[in-house]
Amino acid sequence: MTSRPTALITGASRGIGAAVATALAPTHDLLLGGRDVEALKAFAGQFPSATPWPVELSDTDAVAEATSAIDRLDVLVHSAGVATLGLLAETPVDVWRSTLEINVVAVAELTRLLLPALRAASGQVVLINSGAGLYANPNWGAYAASKFALRAYADALRAEEPALRVTSVYPGRTATDMQRAIRESEGSDFRPDDYLTPESVAQAVTFALLAPADAHVVDLTVRPRPH
Repeated sequence: MTSRPTALITGASRGIGAAVATALAPTHDLLLGGRDVEALKAFAGQFPSATPWPVELSDTDAVAEATSAIDRLDVLVHSAGVATLGLLAETPVDVWRSTLEINVVAVAELTRLLLPALRAASGQVVLINSGAGLYANPNWGAYAASKFALRAYADALRAEEPALRVTSVYPGRTATDMQRAIRESEGSDFRPDDYLTPESVAQAVTFALLAPADAHVVDLTVRPRPH
């Protein structure tokens, strides 16, 4: 790593996380978080300033070990997440637990462990939320509950850590592998042209990160434009 600012991005091997990493690569040293070691290595190879950071976010011991050597961090982007759709009456407890574990608990623990490093840099935290974090629709109960909780977490973090800038980004449907799986579970066609591109969401993230020092971008909602 160099004297440039450092950004850690979870879920960085694909989708929005990969797009954010690509957008930040010219200006930041990157720690690319994810579970697929080979995918992270291949992606990191595209950027001279990127290092794979493979860790299972639900493994608290692994996360503690992986963060122990980070003493300064300018940017933390939480992009990893899971979504399982279904009626509340048919959603089993393991779906609730796994959804909340990855979408909320892992975010809270990773941020907690990195707070000293973020404070040292007067850093920024970006949480990739969802339109489901603003309103809940049928079949989206568990996912929406996790994203509502993520919004509450961001609000509390912002209030408790005034030296940090904390931004929640609420994308609409985005053309990612997760969206493809969601559309399949809904029995609908996946039409990428109807959705935001990951790059458009990444541009919103960089807008928040590159805001002047006197500005704090708190919430950003991004929706696809109708054709």
